[in-house]
Amino acid sequence: MPMNFQRVVAPATMTMAAACALLTVGAVQAADQEPPKTPTSISYEADVAFLLKEFETQAGRLLKVKGVDWDAVKVEFTEAAKNVKTDEEHLKLVMRLTGKLRDGHAGLRNSKVKWPDESQGRKYSGPGVLLLVSEGKVYVSAAYDRVAEQGMGPGTEVVKIDGVPVLEWLRKRAKEKQDEGSGYSTEHQALYAACHWGLAGWDGSTITFETKDAATGETREVKLTRSGGTNYVPSGRLYNPVDRKRAGRQTYGKTAEGYGYIHLRDVPGDLPLQLDQMLKDLGDVRGLILDVRANGGGGCDHEAVFGRFLARGQTWKQYTSAGDNPFSGPMVVIVDAGVRSAGETIGGMFKEDGRAYMIGDAPTAGTSSQKSEVTTPSGLFTIRFSVSSNKGRFNGGRGIEGIGVLPHEIVSMKADDLRKREDTEVKRAVELLQKGFPKGVVEYGGKWE
Repeated sequence: MPMNFQRVVAPATMTMAAACALLTVGAVQAADQEPPKTPTSISYEADVAFLLKEFETQAGRLLKVKGVDWDAVKVEFTEAAKNVKTDEEHLKLVMRLTGKLRDGHAGLRNSKVKWPDESQGRKYSGPGVLLLVSEGKVYVSAAYDRVAEQGMGPGTEVVKIDGVPVLEWLRKRAKEKQDEGSGYSTEHQALYAACHWGLAGWDGSTITFETKDAATGETREVKLTRSGGTNYVPSGRLYNPVDRKRAGRQTYGKTAEGYGYIHLRDVPGDLPLQLDQMLKDLGDVRGLILDVRANGGGGCDHEAVFGRFLARGQTWKQYTSAGDNPFSGPMVVIVDAGVRSAGETIGGMFKEDGRAYMIGDAPTAGTSSQKSEVTTPSGLFTIRFSVSSNKGRFNGGRGIEGIGVLPHEIVSMKADDLRKREDTEVKRAVELLQKGFPKGVVEYGGKWE
């Protein structure tokens, strides 16, 4: 049973004699025993003990899936709580503990303690460059003009950051963000974030990249100053379809070969209706690429989305055809580690339920779950966290949370393609639609012409 703590304060109307008597009683008690801890210090430890127990009770199965050594966490944070002296220190400790959940949805929903302002009047900014990891190397995937002009355009190989081997730097940064409580359910999701948000810092600070020339192998240093706002999030889409159109945040059109292309940037409530419009505009295409890279999630009727990709009037597995312009041909779904939450369940259904062939350079983020909330005994914090995975049938019954949706085929971005502003994964998707999928992988019988 959580204990409630409150400070005892003498009423403003208390007489001087009564106050002196209260002090005398306190002095006698102090002589007989050690002074008790202050109510606040006791509540810090009680909060941490409560959270350690609640997280394990409600999310223990997920912690095991994620490989979190919760016994070690309990030892570490029980000791750390004993040294907390202020509410701000308590806030930081609770945030670090929340980070140990390795949970992309975990965080403070309500805090009565303000985070200390460490900005000194500065903004948090990025260098204006995005990176990606491909086959053990790191390349620039996108850059602002001011960065590209310094020789760091797309396809540039980066070998060091601030004098540290680039993968070592990125992995350290990913772990720092996880330990701060930023919330990443998998290591590949954290590494993906380190390649953009992780490059940010205080406005005016510098970051130095050592790059390697593809032709000569020579290296050079490029020092960039962080400015202009936080490092932007990848849109996911490196490809521009022919006659590109928009529906909400979605982009669609056709490839040069005549295949349909749809990029889903999010999952709004009206996504099924957006799909109706996009499929109508695309018309009778021979195959379709559904690109969900960097999809930030949202919420809608998932089965209604799936129904847009079944032959008219057809019932298949637990799904029924829906919409005025359903598409029943072959499909390739493209994913990356930036696909989160509802984006994972939408994209994942097509792969796991046998409707489409999935490719990507990594599994999806692995942050798709059912949540719970708890309020600490002190009342200072309400914390939201994952307690079970969405789509529990995925991954052989382990679900999505802490794992992600694994592509049928890993397709890594090629540096040469980046330099030519081409998309390796879309090129592979087109090739698959032209030649057919590996036998026995996709159950649904889409037809090729």
